[in-house]
Amino acid sequence: MGLKIRMARGGAKKRPFYSIVVADSRSPRDGRFIEKLGVYNPMLDKGHPDRLVMKVERIQHWLKIGALPSERVARFLGDAGLAPKPEIRETPKKSAPRAKTQERSKAATETAAAAAGGAAEAPAASGS
Repeated sequence: MGLKIRMARGGAKKRPFYSIVVADSRSPRDGRFIEKLGVYNPMLDKGHPDRLVMKVERIQHWLKIGALPSERVARFLGDAGLAPKPEIRETPKKSAPRAKTQERSKAATETAAAAAGGAAEAPAASGS
């Protein structure tokens, strides 16, 4: 049985409210869970103390047992100092512009830099 520490959505339409729960990885997002470990209310300001409330001791207990946090919960735990911060993923190569587009943009920046450099040198040369 794989355990996950993840968020279960609650709240009304366009008014999200999340519970941080530990659940079996096979159970649905808003379905059955083992224990509620905290709450997250994204509608509150970032500095508000009730925006993120976690039961630290219980989270540490479940992490020792082997529960894996979801990506968002891992960021919360990293900010709280309970776990190492997850690394920021690089953009995939698939989303990068094609080679021809990259060549065009490189050529455009080079010509713009040359024009700006030439414009800066021209007044200095004519003023002498």
